[in-house]
Amino acid sequence: MEKLPEIAALDADMRAWRHHLHAHPETAFEETATSAFVADKLSAFGLEVHTGLAGTGVVGVLRHGGSDAAIGLRADLDALHIHEKSGVAHASRHEGRMHACGHDGHTTMLLGAARALSQRRNFAGTAYFIFQPAEENEGGGRVMVAEGLFDRFPMRAVYGMHNWPELPLGTIALREGPLMGAYDVFEIVATGRGAHAAMPHLGRDPMPFAAHVINALQTIVARNLHPLEAGVVSVTQVHGGDTWNVIPQEVVLRGTVRSFVPSVQDTIERRIGEIVTGLAATFDMTATLRYERRYPATINTPEETRHALAAATALLGAENVDTNPTPSMGSEDFAFMLQAKPGCYVWLGGSRGPGTPNLHNPHYDFNDDALAIGASYWVTLAEQQLPAMAAATSAA
Repeated sequence: MEKLPEIAALDADMRAWRHHLHAHPETAFEETATSAFVADKLSAFGLEVHTGLAGTGVVGVLRHGGSDAAIGLRADLDALHIHEKSGVAHASRHEGRMHACGHDGHTTMLLGAARALSQRRNFAGTAYFIFQPAEENEGGGRVMVAEGLFDRFPMRAVYGMHNWPELPLGTIALREGPLMGAYDVFEIVATGRGAHAAMPHLGRDPMPFAAHVINALQTIVARNLHPLEAGVVSVTQVHGGDTWNVIPQEVVLRGTVRSFVPSVQDTIERRIGEIVTGLAATFDMTATLRYERRYPATINTPEETRHALAAATALLGAENVDTNPTPSMGSEDFAFMLQAKPGCYVWLGGSRGPGTPNLHNPHYDFNDDALAIGASYWVTLAEQQLPAMAAATSAA
């Protein structure tokens, strides 16, 4: 890949910005210093800056030429509640918070693209640079849409990107249709009757209920879904009991469900409810189910996927663009934006080779060598999608 000259000139600055953001992580809806950093940079680049959407969200607006064409480019701002163990010099200074998913890199790449596009001015139309809070668990993308993101900033399409440490550096992966899964959570509360552990016949033990529920939930995907349909049901928490010799009154189980299509979501939710009700009756106790659909599946639209493919291919060459990656059951709240507007989400390769820590790992650190690639992709996409000045002039 030949770096765009404006991006190549920014490489050292982008690394410094990324290290600063990594050292000062902020979690969902608390990204006040991060959003101020972004707003200051955008203002310095000469962009129109809007703050306060979804609390800590920032939107930069870059207009040039007379075209009405407009697209949105989105990055996420927030970090995770993880104790960092990377050992890098720019490691988190906020104990228990860490940029373990690379949002510091995403923010930096979009800032770099904003700077380069403001210098190049090789487009006619409007580019919206969307810096979204609270991607991790809290649905900041949903909040931005609900608070009028696309009403205040009308755009034809919106595009997103995530670093992917499993892919080689210098590659991009994308596909039409589902790329990432829907994210649901559930909580099951079983209430029996507590008793002395030596006298179980005097109680209603919720522990066997919990054991049978965990096993039964695994049959949903294996025995209720078509073999070519994808779904995941994972129990991730079991809470019950306080001491050695007491059968607890209550057990709580929590977990997550992943899928790609609503019909699978419906089947899994229904079957969890039926299993919980049936086993509660079997063990003569009460049980309640709370099921919450957090994020929908991330589904790329056909035309916008072709646009993203054209930009990635122009930048990296067809041999470095994977158009049929295996979708991930990880989730992304960019999905809420894709429900409101057509668009495409891509994965940017960031591997350092064998043993590269993956996302949400305490040893993870975004690969700085990917910064120029990601920023160049944004610039290439924007210039391809917004008519060039020469084309706009000749059309007039």
